[in-house]
Amino acid sequence: MELHPYIVTKRLLLRLASQEDVPAIIKYYAENKTYLTPFYPVWSESFFSEKYWENEVEIAIAEFVQGQSLRLLIFNQSESTIIGTINFRNFIRGVAQFCTVGYSLAEKAQGQGYMTEALQASIDYVFEQLKMHRIMANYMPHNQRSGNLLKRLGFVVEGYARDYLLINGQWQDHILTSLINPQWEA
Repeated sequence: MELHPYIVTKRLLLRLASQEDVPAIIKYYAENKTYLTPFYPVWSESFFSEKYWENEVEIAIAEFVQGQSLRLLIFNQSESTIIGTINFRNFIRGVAQFCTVGYSLAEKAQGQGYMTEALQASIDYVFEQLKMHRIMANYMPHNQRSGNLLKRLGFVVEGYARDYLLINGQWQDHILTSLINPQWEA
């Protein structure tokens, strides 16, 4: 497994965070706090601190090296600013070969196709380089933008989970979807 994936698309760059990115990560979440809050677990008081993110960057790198996750920052190539995140987590190997994906995009970057572009490229990486067979993504029923995005990328609805995740302090129902790697080989 390569140490630092570097995924380039027409307009975007996706990569693991480095310690140098910590101020930009904090800025991304601070600028989008109001917009993202309804879609996130309650943030700890330390969430917006440098110490918290310095630790998170180290954890993300260690988890990637150990084959446990792939946490990517999305940069707009023209501005070199963070416009979003994609987190592939819960890597299960053996007879399963699957993971989950979650994502966020800056409010000002909405509606421009950035997340479709970023997710397609990162899914290709996860399928081709990390050899996953299945990626699961879940979204709240009222978040139709996310549902439409996943459908556009080929995710198939597999179920409905009541009180599935504790989001913004409340248990939220989720629609469960997955995408299968049609080219999977052991």
